[in-house]
Amino acid sequence: MTTPGPAERLYSHLVDDDEDHGYGELPGEVRRAVPGNAVKQVLALTLQKAGDLIVDPRTVLSWLMASVGAPGGFVGLLVPIRESGSMLPQVALVPLVRRLAVRKWIWVTGGVLQAVACMAMALVAASMRGVAAGVAILAALTVLALARSLSSIASKDVLGRTLPKGVRGQINGLATVGAGLAAITVGLAMRGFGGQDTGAATFAWLLLGGATAWLLAVVVYASLREARGEHDERVRARSVLAAVGLLRDDAVFRRFVLARALLLVSALSPPFVVALATARGAGAGLAGLGPFIISSGLASLVGGRVWGRMADRSSRRVMVLACGAASLVVLGFLGVRRLDGVADLEWLYPATYLLLALAHTGSRLGRKTYVVDLAEGNRRTDYVAVSNTAMGIVLLLAGGLSAGVATLGIEAALALLAGLGLIGVVVSRSLPDVSLRAGQ
Repeated sequence: MTTPGPAERLYSHLVDDDEDHGYGELPGEVRRAVPGNAVKQVLALTLQKAGDLIVDPRTVLSWLMASVGAPGGFVGLLVPIRESGSMLPQVALVPLVRRLAVRKWIWVTGGVLQAVACMAMALVAASMRGVAAGVAILAALTVLALARSLSSIASKDVLGRTLPKGVRGQINGLATVGAGLAAITVGLAMRGFGGQDTGAATFAWLLLGGATAWLLAVVVYASLREARGEHDERVRARSVLAAVGLLRDDAVFRRFVLARALLLVSALSPPFVVALATARGAGAGLAGLGPFIISSGLASLVGGRVWGRMADRSSRRVMVLACGAASLVVLGFLGVRRLDGVADLEWLYPATYLLLALAHTGSRLGRKTYVVDLAEGNRRTDYVAVSNTAMGIVLLLAGGLSAGVATLGIEAALALLAGLGLIGVVVSRSLPDVSLRAGQ
């Protein structure tokens, strides 16, 4: 009997893989490489998430825009560009993905381009100001978002090709825990050394750190053991009608996309909480950003491990719980703020942000695990691409709707999102369980 190596020992310590289910769908060479693949994916995804933290449009990039003196209206374009830009192109990318027998190189290409875009933002922060700086940041963010679409469409495919059912949620969860540690570290540094007015040069160094994280992630991901899998070198360009047809003809997939859209309560509510905090003067300068990043990190640290294990047992149940929790947090926040003196408490906003981030961690891990377990082979690629493209459109529409309702008051927008989330609980409950250990 061979002595287990470091990867095997670490894998057995971190991952609950007592049952030998799901391995039969993997080629023999990949089956033997599962522990190494798992450890490498945790490390690569952790580094990627650390890079994502540095270019978070809801926090860091909003502060950067103010630091370089860009027009305030540019801030409103950050989230739509980042989120929709990474999702909308995915249906068009399906032919490229399906031509390739080994798909980790798509992720690697996306990672390199994201690092380059992050370096470009660092250069802007160090040398440009005003409108020109704002335009350049948005242009770099557009490149980053499009590159992200490559990594996004490939990551779930590679996850399904290199790891068996029953551990995929845990691997995503462990990566989320690693990202949480990175977020707490960055948040504490901002809180301790950021001060009330931080120059753009500090952002330049921060962005260079994010680019370095992506490049390290690329090196690790490139070493994954992925066998040549199902592919079609003659596949033709995918039409929009084909994507619409998949939504029309596949009832379970259609319900999943609807449920995923309603899960947005945990994604779209936090910026409104930050806006209310800013209006109440809850923190200023880069130091004021620290508590929110720390809250995000704590949510990843605590929620990643717990939600990941739960997702391997029933990703559907995780979606239900996360969606319901986010709605209840928003409604509770709105109710508590009406109490005398509570709205002026500085801790209320980071605490609410923390609870929403915990719910969002669950919704992300739940829906990611669900779509990976829902299908195999090229069908999984189709599901990921079509659902992400659909979500890009939904994000634009939902963002516009919530922004329009916010003209009546931020509280009205939060109430709308909470109501949609409660509907999401009902839709998520109607989905079939596709997890390996459902019912255990």
